[in-house]
Amino acid sequence: MTNTEIPTLDGKGLIPAYVARPEGTPRGAIIVQQEIFGVDAGIRQKADGWAAKGYLAVAPDTFWRQKPGVELSPYDEGEFKQAIDYMMGHDFDLGIRDLEAVIHWIRRDQDVAKVGLVGFCMGGRIAYMVAARTDIDASVGYYGVMIDQMLNEKHAIARPLMLHIPTADHFVDTAAQKAIHDGLDDHARVTLWDYEGLDHGFAAEIGARRDEAGAALADGRTEAFFAEHIG
Repeated sequence: MTNTEIPTLDGKGLIPAYVARPEGTPRGAIIVQQEIFGVDAGIRQKADGWAAKGYLAVAPDTFWRQKPGVELSPYDEGEFKQAIDYMMGHDFDLGIRDLEAVIHWIRRDQDVAKVGLVGFCMGGRIAYMVAARTDIDASVGYYGVMIDQMLNEKHAIARPLMLHIPTADHFVDTAAQKAIHDGLDDHARVTLWDYEGLDHGFAAEIGARRDEAGAALADGRTEAFFAEHIG
């Protein structure tokens, strides 16, 4: 497990990233896309878990252009507000370009052909955007926000995408969930799973948000999805 820096597409910047490597040749690569709280202990734990399953795991620092190394707590009111501010200040379009750079680095520099991405919260939205805007091989989003406002991009999704939707998500209301289902249920490349009564953050590795049964079910589906589409 190491920290590295990945060149941006224009070569003018370096994206900090946490990298967890498997023993032996990787079966594929998984980009672990952070929540609004940074590449924190929970995200690093998820990356380590994918490495233990045989994947090269890369967790890039999404907010590096604002402030590198952000790590904040969802349980501290002040830090939660800071995290929201970082999200509001994030250029999502440029962020997708940064993820393109990470995909290229994995394929070209690390010699791993198949790349997936799994994202959480803000990262769930990013998983959807990556599926629509890049040539990533497969993507998974957990409790993604604002996807209902981006359904005009669904025609561009050419590779498999899975979304985990907790029905009691206090950031994604019932109307938004309905819009996501109405827009994507019949999409040949998209799989949607609902988690009745669960809230945002149910698959967090650390803290009170986690629901063990829900996390185990969703993570098992994610692992099978990546085994099928990444290797």
